[in-house]
Amino acid sequence: MSCVGRLAGRKALVTGSGTGIGREIALEFARQGADVVLHYAHSDSGANSAVREIRELGRQAAAFRADFDDVDEVVALGESAVAFLGRVDCLVNNAGITFNKPFLQVTREQFDRMYHVNIRAQFFLTQRLVAGMEAQGGGAICNLTSIHGVQGAPEHSVYAGTKGAIVAYTRSLAVELAHKGIRVNAIAPGWVTVENYYNVLPGFNEEDARKDAANKIPLGRPGVPLDIARLAVFLCSDDAAYIVGQTIVADGGTTALMSLISDFRNESSARFGKGYLPGVQ
Repeated sequence: MSCVGRLAGRKALVTGSGTGIGREIALEFARQGADVVLHYAHSDSGANSAVREIRELGRQAAAFRADFDDVDEVVALGESAVAFLGRVDCLVNNAGITFNKPFLQVTREQFDRMYHVNIRAQFFLTQRLVAGMEAQGGGAICNLTSIHGVQGAPEHSVYAGTKGAIVAYTRSLAVELAHKGIRVNAIAPGWVTVENYYNVLPGFNEEDARKDAANKIPLGRPGVPLDIARLAVFLCSDDAAYIVGQTIVADGGTTALMSLISDFRNESSARFGKGYLPGVQ
């Protein structure tokens, strides 16, 4: 099957692609013409089912396991991806873990694992693949961060710290590599409903989620993995050739909304400017 998408002929590695956003990114890359290596850390069922879907599209695909708490396994993943694909044109650093706990209760072990998985692994996997990108004349790197990296939430000091680190690291690496033809950008998703919501939130269901989102998100709905996957395709494609070092927020307007505004759907009854701005009654 011939493929004439935005990523036709590209070779991509997508980490954390056994479930959720990462899996959808891997699938969308294949729909857009890329051959894809997927990565998983625990169960291989989601990654291998995605491999089958990608092969049905006529693209090459394989899935490899790596523990992102172990730098040697991270580097080996990069080597396996290059061995299978021949090269890596696009790297999507999606793998990560989330965690919330009151600041005073966080242990050293929890802190270390969060930073190892969320930022150290991403750093050294990228380092392993950049040399090849330089040799082949370019590439694209897309790092997944979070709106937690740009806004504050209670009990997320460790998680938010890792996501803020990704924002800063993306910006600095981008200006170091741009002249070598390697573009680095990031995506900061807001609320995107994935499998983990059902695992950690008692009684979570889509109907209640839609109602909750209608009151909290200006767009009126939570995101879906395809929203993020399409943005990742864009950032790794030639259509984004002049975008370098940016973190694109995809959150339905969540961070654009002032938290002080009680109901964004109705006209405010307050009239700031009254008495000193023309026409304000």
